[in-house]
Amino acid sequence: MKKLIRSISIASLFITLSINAQNTEMNYPQTEKKEVIDTYFSTKISDPYRWLEDDRSAETAAWVTAQNNLTFTYLDRIPYRDQLKKQLTEKWNYEKIGAPFVEGDFTYYYKNNGLQNQSILYRKDATGKEEVFLDPNTFSTDGTTSLADVSFTEDGSLVAYAISEGGSDWRKIIVLNAKDKSVVGDTLVDVKFSGIAWYKNEGFYYSSYDKPTGSELSAKTDQHKLYYHKLGTPQSADKVVFGEKYIRRYVSGYVTNDQKYLVVTAANATSGNELYIQDLTKPNSQIQTVVTGFANDYAIVDSKDGNIYIETNLNAPNKKLMVVKAATIINKDTWEELILESDNVLDLSKAGGYFFAHYMKDAVSVVEQFDYSGKFIRKIQLPGLGTASGFSDKKNAKEVYYSFTNYITPGTIYKMNIASGKSEVFQQPKVNFNSSNYESKQVFYTSKDGTKVPMMITYKKGTELNGNNPTMLYAYGGFNISLTPSFSVANAVWLENGGVYAVANLRGGGEYGKKWHNAGTKLQKQNVFDDFIAAAEYLINEKYTSSEKLAIRGGSNGGLLVGATMTQRPDLMKVALPAVGVLDMLRYHTFTAGAGWAYDYGTAEDSNEMFQYLKGYSPVHNVKAGVSYPATMITTGDHDDRVVPAHSFKFAAELQDKNAGNNPMLIRIDVNAGHGAGKSVQQTINENADIQAFTLWNMGVKEL
Repeated sequence: MKKLIRSISIASLFITLSINAQNTEMNYPQTEKKEVIDTYFSTKISDPYRWLEDDRSAETAAWVTAQNNLTFTYLDRIPYRDQLKKQLTEKWNYEKIGAPFVEGDFTYYYKNNGLQNQSILYRKDATGKEEVFLDPNTFSTDGTTSLADVSFTEDGSLVAYAISEGGSDWRKIIVLNAKDKSVVGDTLVDVKFSGIAWYKNEGFYYSSYDKPTGSELSAKTDQHKLYYHKLGTPQSADKVVFGEKYIRRYVSGYVTNDQKYLVVTAANATSGNELYIQDLTKPNSQIQTVVTGFANDYAIVDSKDGNIYIETNLNAPNKKLMVVKAATIINKDTWEELILESDNVLDLSKAGGYFFAHYMKDAVSVVEQFDYSGKFIRKIQLPGLGTASGFSDKKNAKEVYYSFTNYITPGTIYKMNIASGKSEVFQQPKVNFNSSNYESKQVFYTSKDGTKVPMMITYKKGTELNGNNPTMLYAYGGFNISLTPSFSVANAVWLENGGVYAVANLRGGGEYGKKWHNAGTKLQKQNVFDDFIAAAEYLINEKYTSSEKLAIRGGSNGGLLVGATMTQRPDLMKVALPAVGVLDMLRYHTFTAGAGWAYDYGTAEDSNEMFQYLKGYSPVHNVKAGVSYPATMITTGDHDDRVVPAHSFKFAAELQDKNAGNNPMLIRIDVNAGHGAGKSVQQTINENADIQAFTLWNMGVKEL
């Protein structure tokens, strides 16, 4: 690929804040165009906003400021924006308590009194005395430093916790003596895409990349390494365990609960991994290769009595559990099936000496209990149709906790007796939301090629299907990720104000296993967009809404979904809300760990066919002059180092330059925020108030 760069304009950024109540005049900041030409397979591609990729430049910073000034001036003039913020704040203000877990002599749990920016980790001793163990709200003055991970030793005497600053994927790890909370050793820095896996009380394994040259937020990170940190030694002395001889993009390590084995998984993409194992009971033992190649997914879920238990989709697109003697694990011919593949996708957890098989049936949870011989024990009686998660604890646990939720049921924690299977409510949140006033139903609609696709639609009972209801359609459609029913305070406010909320389970996701995922990847990615378009058409045809009252929303890969859909069918919706989206499909793989997404997308360098296909739907490259696009508010974070904000910046610049209609083309850039995880409660409330205000205002709603 050849590149030519030449400046063709020296226009200064300026902004005129002239916005009237009818959105008929928008004077955008002038975004300088600089000639950048890339050549792919003899095709020349212009990239005039390449300079916005430089997140460290004063020019980019000035552009961000100008865009935010425009956006927030616009939002300030929506009369019910503050009302929405008040509704969200009031509804968010309820006590949230997580499921308890026992470590050493203490019972730990997360709790938020309602509006705290970050949930606090509390603990109780045997007498029931409660104390704060870790309070992330004290980590920073603005609540933007979050507790990203917590890992205890088997005896609970030591804890390592990771923090994320400003939403960044780069983390720090601090070790404490759990009893008195004193700091042990130095703080580890520059840790990314990592777990924390203790080996006895001696040290732990973690993963990271070499610190990139250039921008820490956008520079490519391609060689992941697994390290071992021995307590009492500096990080500079940490030994590379895996990742030098075999260069892989994603490497993780974890220790089996019996402390006998180090398990290493290595991958170059987000699907398919190699598997390695090391016997920690033998001094100086070497890491053994169990599986090479990336055709399938493998995870060791437990080690017990000389057996290794492996969850895999090898010859089983919906996954199965296999067992093998540890001594013969490298011989796949000795692996035996323990829990067979079924018609529904499997995900495993374990507690109290049992496996809990989580299945998805049309994106709704079904949970079954098995013993370690593979014998079926029972089907767990869940409270209803929705999402159950948890069922994970130590091998000696007598009780296990799980949460249950759906679109109209706030997350409730249940305690289950493992021996009897009986459940009882442990913690039910007191949310100001009457579920009985709403209904949520699943429908199946037909996509362009005849595929049946499920969608959940939630609304207030008695809603008239007259085509006039403000409707939010949300989806993701990628990376084998499944969208299952869950309660959201923001969605509750949307529903209370008369909105309809719909979630479509598109191809590319994991709702129906590997085949469903693959049907939305690479040269079949258009299936995902077609599924989303068909979902919108269903909602319109069934009179839930109309094009004038429909908004589409998605984040990350879902941001790509929104960007592609609005550029392909700008007539279909009134509002488009792409969040932290992958929007430049020709260059996504050149940033951070983006090359690892090639399993789903392919890259523009793979072949001319792949390049042409990507160019055909890449949102940045498909904004056309003279087209009237739906009212658009792009959202991103200035610290997003997973999907760099340049994707969003360039898309906004293209829309502002080329849109022919009067609909606003805005971008809202959160400061000190990343891809989404760890956002403070205040940031989340403000963002959702702005999104709902922008959406309703552009649908013509003048008052709530």
